[in-house]
Amino acid sequence: MFCACSADYSGREPNTHVCPVCLGLPGTLPIPNKTAIEWCIKIALSLNCNVSNISKFDRKNYFYPDLPKGYQISQYDEPFGLAGWIQLKDKRIRIRRVHMEEDTAKLTHQFGTQNSKLKTQNFSLIDFNRSGVPLVEIVTEPDFENAGEVTEYLQKLQQIVRYLDVSNADMEKGDMRLEPNISLAVSEQGLAVGNKSQQPKAKSQLPPYKVEVKNINSFRFVAKAIEEEIVRQSEILDKGETPLQETRGWDENKNTTVSQRTKEEAHDYRYFPEPDIPPIRFADSQISNIKSQIPELPDSKRERFVREYAIPVYDAEILVRERSDADYFEQTVKDGKKHNLTPKQVANYIINKKPNIEKTVPAELVELILVTQETKELDKEELEHAIELVLEENPKAVEDYKKGKTQVLGFLIGKVRTLLPPNSSSEGIRELIEQSLK
Repeated sequence: MFCACSADYSGREPNTHVCPVCLGLPGTLPIPNKTAIEWCIKIALSLNCNVSNISKFDRKNYFYPDLPKGYQISQYDEPFGLAGWIQLKDKRIRIRRVHMEEDTAKLTHQFGTQNSKLKTQNFSLIDFNRSGVPLVEIVTEPDFENAGEVTEYLQKLQQIVRYLDVSNADMEKGDMRLEPNISLAVSEQGLAVGNKSQQPKAKSQLPPYKVEVKNINSFRFVAKAIEEEIVRQSEILDKGETPLQETRGWDENKNTTVSQRTKEEAHDYRYFPEPDIPPIRFADSQISNIKSQIPELPDSKRERFVREYAIPVYDAEILVRERSDADYFEQTVKDGKKHNLTPKQVANYIINKKPNIEKTVPAELVELILVTQETKELDKEELEHAIELVLEENPKAVEDYKKGKTQVLGFLIGKVRTLLPPNSSSEGIRELIEQSLK
């Protein structure tokens, strides 16, 4: 974010993709990455945020092994994006802020490792390859009421980021990380978990604590971690106690969360303006230019597909999951117009045959669909009659098959096909011949 190191550190040996700036060595000075800032603004605009003309960076002070300088260059009170939202199927999730910061190093925790003297040790390893990589943090308001809503939000966020082409957002590579803050509200009737109210709770109604969970690398695990925390915190609240405000880590081997450290409040970080970076100023024309680079996003594209191509909402949702699939569909529809192919025919073929057409260009796909449309479905009795004739006329092949020479099956299938009408479907021939030979 503030040095010239590439952000692509995947697969590198630990601590080999570093420089004095991202190692936090004395005397180094940060130089902001203009492209990273513009991409952050692009994300903020895509999430319906307000983007200010003036923003600044701040120092976030805390001590932890993954932070070499003893502080992180982040944003506090003047982030690039504020007050946005993202629409789920049944409710709107408010976005509090979208801000830019430098990433920390990566910690790998080793528990119960035996040393040469067979003594059990717990220790952590640090890889600084990730230190200093541009990181966009998106903070939501406390609008979630169950793990399902969180998963839907995260999947939609990943989809938007991929459409923008600002990140692969691959969770297994750490390109996208999830850190849910979980707390339970208590009502007179008991714990208010999973209720379907669409109205967010007022701040005065929020619990006096929150638990942040780290080390989550999949949507499945984020749901498990939330559900596990609901159970753990419920047991504490049932005793009349308040859960400790802390940061916990997800242990996927034990399917549980483990305490890592007490969680700080904003004042604990002693934020102050970064003295080595002046305020960042963007003219209205620059923000408008960034906005013009935003492609048609999934929700708008889905609605247009339903309206323009008259395909079902379900089909449109599948086609817009990936930007490349949506573009592929539209180009195939365009190429198929002169052959009178309907968008519905194209959508059906892409959805049902996707694994088999990934290397097929749209023009070739049109030809495949046309061949499929021309194929005649055989009557089962007609097919059985053809098989009966072939078996009667080829007793030697039948005998060889029964002796274990299964390769003659291809010969028999070929003979059957010669008795069938042109362009007829060959589906089921093998199975029917095998049944007849038993």
